[in-house]
Amino acid sequence: MRLVLKYLDKMRCFRKRSTIPFLVALITFLLFINLYIEDGYVLEEDKRQLRETSMHPLNSEHYVHTFKEITNFSGTINVTYRYLAGTPLPRKKYLTIGLSSVKRKRGNYLLETIKSIFDQSSYEELKEIVVVVHLADFDLAWCESLVHEISRKFGHHIIAGRLLVIHAPEEYYPSLDGLKRNYNDPEDRVRFRSKQNVDYAFLLNFCTNLSDFYMMLEDDVRCSRNFLTALKKVVASREGSYWVMLEFSKLGYIGKLYHSRDLPRLAHFLLMFYQEMPCDWLLIHFRGLLAQKDAIRFKPSLFQHMGYYSSYKGAENKLKDDDFEEDSLDIPDNPPASLYTNINVFESYDAAKAYSSVDEYFWGKAPSTGDFYVIVFNKATKISKIKIITGTDDRQNDILHHGALEVGEKLVGTKKGRQCSSYITLGEFKNGNIEVQDVDHKIAFDIECVRIVVTASQKEWLIIRSISLWTIQGAGQ
Repeated sequence: MRLVLKYLDKMRCFRKRSTIPFLVALITFLLFINLYIEDGYVLEEDKRQLRETSMHPLNSEHYVHTFKEITNFSGTINVTYRYLAGTPLPRKKYLTIGLSSVKRKRGNYLLETIKSIFDQSSYEELKEIVVVVHLADFDLAWCESLVHEISRKFGHHIIAGRLLVIHAPEEYYPSLDGLKRNYNDPEDRVRFRSKQNVDYAFLLNFCTNLSDFYMMLEDDVRCSRNFLTALKKVVASREGSYWVMLEFSKLGYIGKLYHSRDLPRLAHFLLMFYQEMPCDWLLIHFRGLLAQKDAIRFKPSLFQHMGYYSSYKGAENKLKDDDFEEDSLDIPDNPPASLYTNINVFESYDAAKAYSSVDEYFWGKAPSTGDFYVIVFNKATKISKIKIITGTDDRQNDILHHGALEVGEKLVGTKKGRQCSSYITLGEFKNGNIEVQDVDHKIAFDIECVRIVVTASQKEWLIIRSISLWTIQGAGQ
C-alpha cells in the first residue's frame, strides 16, 4: 500500500511538471514522420491514431525545437499529379504564384485573377514568374471545362511556360468523413476547410522546386501594378534578417510569401493538422513554430480581394483590404542603414520601426530641443525623395511639432558610433510631416546620413510613423 501511495505522489508531481503535453506532442510528431516519410502515405488506421493523438493548441513552446529539428523535411509528398495545361520549365524562376480553386455555387473569379496577374506585370517581370493553378474539385467535368477556358484565354502564357494547371487525384486525399468538429463548426464546414488544407498542401508540394520564392493567392484577387518589382524591393530590404512569412495583404491566405525551401515542411504541416482549423490560422502556428513570433506585414497591400461570394456555399464575402493601392511602383527603397536616437524610447517601439516598411512605428517620450533621430547609410547614396510622417490616426497629437530635416556627409567614428560631421538643412516639418522632392538636384554630394532634429521642446510624446526614401537607383528600376 505504501508503494502505491508513493507511486500516486510521483504521478501528481509528473502532472504538475506538465510533461504529458510534451510527450503527447512528441508522439504526434514521431507518428507523423513515420506516416509520411517511411510509408509515403497515411493509411486509414494510422490516420485514426493521428487524430487521437493530435495536440491542440499547436503553439506549445514544449515542441518548437522538436518541430524545427525532427521535421526538417527535404522530400516531397508522394503524389502523382495530372498536368491539365503546361509543363514546368527546367530553369528556376524568381517567384511562383500558387492558386487553388474549386467549383463555386455563385460566381467564379479565377480567370479574372489570372488575367490580373499577367496584365499587371511588365514583360521583364513576366520572365521571372510562373503561375500554378491547382484545380482541386473532384468534379472532373468541371475541371476539363475550366481548363478549356484557361487554355483559350491564356494559351500564349501556357506555351511560354508561365502558366501551369494541375490536378491532384481524389485517391490521394485523406478521409474527409467523420472529422473532428472543432469550434462547433457544422460538418460540411469542417469538411470544406479540411479539404482546403489538403488542396493547399498538394499545391505547395508541387511548387517546391520551381522558384526561389513562393506567393500564395486566393482565386478571387486582383493585383497592384508591377507588384513583383515592389515585392523584390521588400525582399531585398530584408536581406540578412530572418523571416518565414512576409505578408502583402491583411486578408485570409492572400499575398503570403515564403522561401521555396520551406514549402515541403509547410505542406507536411498542413496535412498533419488538416482537420484542426482553417488554413490561415494554421499558418500563424507554422511561422510561430519556426521562430517568427510576429507577423511581418507590408503596406501598401499589393493584392485586393475582389469576390463577392465565398467558395463555401456561395455565402456573401465582401471583405476588402483598405491598405491596397492600385499602383505599387512608388514603394520606397530605404537603403540599408544604422539608426540612432537620443530620444527616450517607449517600451519596444525602437528607432528601427520607423524605417521599416512593416506596419509599425517609433515612439519616444517627450523630446527636447536638440534631440535627434539619425539614419547612417551603410554606403553613400543618391536620394531623389524623402517623406516622413509623424503621429497616427489615434494619436494625432504625438507629432513632431517643431523639427528640421537634414542630410549629411563626411562620416567620422565616435564613441556612439559613426556620425556625419557636416549637415545641410532640407526643410522644416509642417503639421508633423515633411516631403522633399528632387533631393539629388538640391544636394551636390552623395548622402551618408539623414537626420531629424527637434527644434523646440514639446510636452507630447513623439511617434515617427514612417520614413520613406527613394534612391536614384531604385527610381530607375
